[in-house]
Amino acid sequence: MCPQPHDFLDPQLLALALTHASTGNSTDNERLEFLGDAVLDLVVAEELYRVVPSLDEGAMTELKAWVVSRKVLASVARDMELAEQARVGAGMRDRALTSSMLANLYEAVLGAVYLDAGLDAARAFARTTLEAPLARVHGLKSAPNEKQLLQRHSQLVTGVPPAYVVLNERGHAHAKAFLIAAEIGGRRFPGAWGRTHKEAERWAAHEALLVLFEEQGLAG
Repeated sequence: MCPQPHDFLDPQLLALALTHASTGNSTDNERLEFLGDAVLDLVVAEELYRVVPSLDEGAMTELKAWVVSRKVLASVARDMELAEQARVGAGMRDRALTSSMLANLYEAVLGAVYLDAGLDAARAFARTTLEAPLARVHGLKSAPNEKQLLQRHSQLVTGVPPAYVVLNERGHAHAKAFLIAAEIGGRRFPGAWGRTHKEAERWAAHEALLVLFEEQGLAG
């Protein structure tokens, strides 16, 4: 078992954080996951504000979204061997946990650290466990270009760039929002909303990459 970067004063909090809803227990880690998600957003936003002062709000938003993405958190959870420690229902014991489940485990453990020892401890835990992605962010002035990553994959697979399809739009004149999905070789990926076509396409590329990373283990 990989040692955790926090010594729990209340070990039952860690046990609860590692208890998935599939166990059917009266209590599971979903509330801790909710709390950990909020703590993670605060800690990463604070880190970006403190360490990369040249970033504007838009770049900070994109970078934070990348750091707290399912892909990144799932990778950290694997390094921490959370899947091996998790308590899951009988029907899931012989199956590998999905990236989403692994990311949720990480958030639940972070929530447990916060309840166990407060914000300073949660901040230290996040900085330690997310050291690699945060180090990457510290050297950037903008978020990883996910549209370029998706285009590279699409051209390798089909020979042509992905298409971006407008599925819906709402609002009026200066307050519009657009729902756009990426398509590769006739396959449509989950759509994403944005305030402009460019923003929605970027988030649509992000959604498509999440699917492809999980299915094929593509390297980012």
